[in-house]
Amino acid sequence: MGVRKMVDGEVLRVHGFLPFSRANGPGVRAAVWVQGCSLRCPGCSNPDTHPFVGGELVSVDDLFGHIVAPGDAIEGITVSGGEPLQQRRPLLALLQRVRRETSLSVLVFTGYTWEEIQRMPDAGALLACVDVLIAGRYDASQRLARDLRGSANQTVHLLTNRYTMADVQSVPPAEIVITKEGEVVVSGIDPVMC
Repeated sequence: MGVRKMVDGEVLRVHGFLPFSRANGPGVRAAVWVQGCSLRCPGCSNPDTHPFVGGELVSVDDLFGHIVAPGDAIEGITVSGGEPLQQRRPLLALLQRVRRETSLSVLVFTGYTWEEIQRMPDAGALLACVDVLIAGRYDASQRLARDLRGSANQTVHLLTNRYTMADVQSVPPAEIVITKEGEVVVSGIDPVMC
């Protein structure tokens, strides 16, 4: 990915991007991991995403282009982290564009609880762009690693009728992907099992 000339607020700090994934939501999806998380859950499987430095600054336009490039080969996008809701403004711009210009589904992982999200500015607009939300901080003492939840305290919110709990439960807990550049990417809710 590269950085284009950006308008204030229309850039995401991205840790990683996978154009095709089966372990980050129902069906084949593009997966985006944002960079930066102040929640820093102990035992998080993505601690490299916690610092607010690093990753790559990517314009919403460029990221959208990468997401839609595979065309009908994907059915959705998953945004994880880091903490996506700590980049709410550009995330909202991206997800609104996905909703407006595509038929892709949207799944978002967040460490914030449902109650915390409800108190956030623009929560309604953001949630209107999401089909499935996985909410709550990872708690290693309640490790679950299935149904797209890392721990049992996390909650699944089906915000549209696009997916059912059976769809969520059918997602494999992990995958190993070898990119066309030869990089090995291990992802999913239980990447340690690979």
